[in-house]
Amino acid sequence: MKSNRSGRWALGAALLIQALSVPAFAALGGGLNSVEDDQLKMQGTLRTTVSAAFTVHEIQTPAGTRVREYVAPTGVVFAVVWRGPKVPDLKQTLGTYFKDFTDAPRPAHPNHAHFAITQPNLVLQQSGHMRAYFGRAYDPHLLPQDVAVTDIK
Repeated sequence: MKSNRSGRWALGAALLIQALSVPAFAALGGGLNSVEDDQLKMQGTLRTTVSAAFTVHEIQTPAGTRVREYVAPTGVVFAVVWRGPKVPDLKQTLGTYFKDFTDAPRPAHPNHAHFAITQPNLVLQQSGHMRAYFGRAYDPHLLPQDVAVTDIK
């Protein structure tokens, strides 16, 4: 009987360790260190562009969608932009902001081609139609000092 309990304890400990080791993705508000994990999950190619105010990590998926992650000099993703025939997995892309996205009030008569959320910690704008989607999300509090919203494209 004692070995059965210790076997269950070992299994429980192993499952806990596995759950805690799930890789974090470079989602909005996340860190730079996981951009490669996003690239692997999206099965895309990565291109990086460095400027004085921020770095853009662009992932091109096999389906043709481009996801651009804007990273501040502090290493934090302050904005995410997507464009292409498919909307990326927003749960992955928005990270901890996904709950703010799902909890945000919706208009009584939504326009299916355009959608916007403006919250204190999340601004999300999305538009498009089948096979041509565009969206961007950012946290106004995370924008680097010399970066304007118009720089996020």
